[in-house]
Amino acid sequence: MGISRRQFCRAGIAAAAAAAGLGSIAYVAAQPAEQVIRITAKKFEFLPHEVTLKKGVPVVLEFVTADVVMGFNAPDLGVRADIVPGKVAQARIVPQKLGTFEYLCDIFCGSGHEEMSGKITVIA
Repeated sequence: MGISRRQFCRAGIAAAAAAAGLGSIAYVAAQPAEQVIRITAKKFEFLPHEVTLKKGVPVVLEFVTADVVMGFNAPDLGVRADIVPGKVAQARIVPQKLGTFEYLCDIFCGSGHEEMSGKITVIA
């Protein structure tokens, strides 16, 4: 007992749909995820103190604190965020300049605030 022409066509359509679906899954899986770097602000420091990024490669900076409201500012890279206790702040950056750039807390958070800084180094 053979299969009918109609069953044969349905099987072919199902196989094509399955192949198309697998192809799109493979495409999604091949997409690189953006790197996420978590920076913790606490009295009176940022951890990590130094971050290295690659020029032209997108990165998401995530900021957290358990202390008081603080700020993150890397003016030469155009990145700024308010860091609020209990919340995660994010800033997406695609560095375009090579070099080492300072970041600092730009919201007064107590004595010791003036020393609260770090460095972002952008490499090729």
